[in-house]
Amino acid sequence: LYKKVIIIVIKTFKHCFSGTRFRPLSFEVPKPLFPVAGVPMLQHHIEACAKVPNMKEILLIGFYQPNEELNRFLLNAQQEFKISIRYLQEYAALGTGGGIYHFRDQIVSGSPEAFFVLNADVCSAFPLTEMLRFQKEHGEPNSFVILGTTANRKQSMNYGCIVENEETNEVLHYVEKPSTFVSDIINCGIYLFNPDIFQHIGAVFQKNQQDMLLEEPTNGWHRAEAIRLEQDIFTALAGQGKLYVYKTLSFWSQIKSAGSAIYASRLYLNQYHTTHPERLATNKEGSPKITGTLGPNVSIGTGVTIGAGVRVRESIILHGANLQDHCCVLNSIVGWDSTIGKWARVEGTPSDPNPNDPYAKIDSETLFREGKLTPSITILGCNVTIPSEVIILNSIVLPHKDLNRGFKNQIIL
Repeated sequence: LYKKVIIIVIKTFKHCFSGTRFRPLSFEVPKPLFPVAGVPMLQHHIEACAKVPNMKEILLIGFYQPNEELNRFLLNAQQEFKISIRYLQEYAALGTGGGIYHFRDQIVSGSPEAFFVLNADVCSAFPLTEMLRFQKEHGEPNSFVILGTTANRKQSMNYGCIVENEETNEVLHYVEKPSTFVSDIINCGIYLFNPDIFQHIGAVFQKNQQDMLLEEPTNGWHRAEAIRLEQDIFTALAGQGKLYVYKTLSFWSQIKSAGSAIYASRLYLNQYHTTHPERLATNKEGSPKITGTLGPNVSIGTGVTIGAGVRVRESIILHGANLQDHCCVLNSIVGWDSTIGKWARVEGTPSDPNPNDPYAKIDSETLFREGKLTPSITILGCNVTIPSEVIILNSIVLPHKDLNRGFKNQIIL
């Protein structure tokens, strides 16, 4: 398809690594490394990238101080996938376009014919090869491709909306999070570009610089380089014969909050039946024997102890947790090294899309509604102890808490 392709996995917003909407889990691990369906969130992106023919390198771009955990993940991923993976740190949060523009020399250094940009906080089947083929068959040689999917009419307004030419798939109009209905085709945060995109981003940068000269000089360089692909680039490119949309019928979801991680885990576990059956537990000879009631859609970390008669459903159980006899865990994330006592019940409210609407997406939930905690999944932070015979319902428990009673719809600080 192409002789040289660079793949970039990118999410430049601060909250992707700091994970404010992912707390208390992001206290222990950066959000992109949180395990979804048993592997770090970013590994799903990297696995998809590694399957693209003639792929040269993966660059991760973000405003995050690298630590030992990130470096270890990068080293392990490079060894597993036999490909160069580098992390490039922004000096400030530069937005979805500013980050790739700031590191444009690194991106074009290998003279790539094309490169992908993937947001880190999406869950997808990542049809990258199909996007390459689509780009070859549609549009001009130097056109750009957005991955799109269909949402319902109401929820579409929470995303970037794409109006297309139904015959050519050219993007005629693009609006980010419109206040009224524009289109039910939404932006998935996965793009196929070629180096020409930097001319368009550069024009916005020059304009921003000019605007800075007319204002008070306060941190101007940073503000000039903070560029959003969606509002600043796509809106202007729409209708010019440069931008096309490839619509996928396979699964896609955002992973903004811990509740959406459980839904994403379900989507990936379902995909494993065809892509990674070895990751799914079976009762065949030589594998662990499942004697309790686990599932559906349960991910169990390493070193987890599960007692007799335990019931777990629609949950993520992280490394080292201890689920004692006859406890019940539903729609919850149990943190690292946490303990749930005998006959205790830990339950949350799922954040799932409407199952009766094939185009429904997961709602972007707010933590509080009308002064009360929004019912959502229950999250136990690292090293939390739940006593026997209590109920924890729709609650968030911060790390290192030793509870002595039940809680409902509360944040336990």
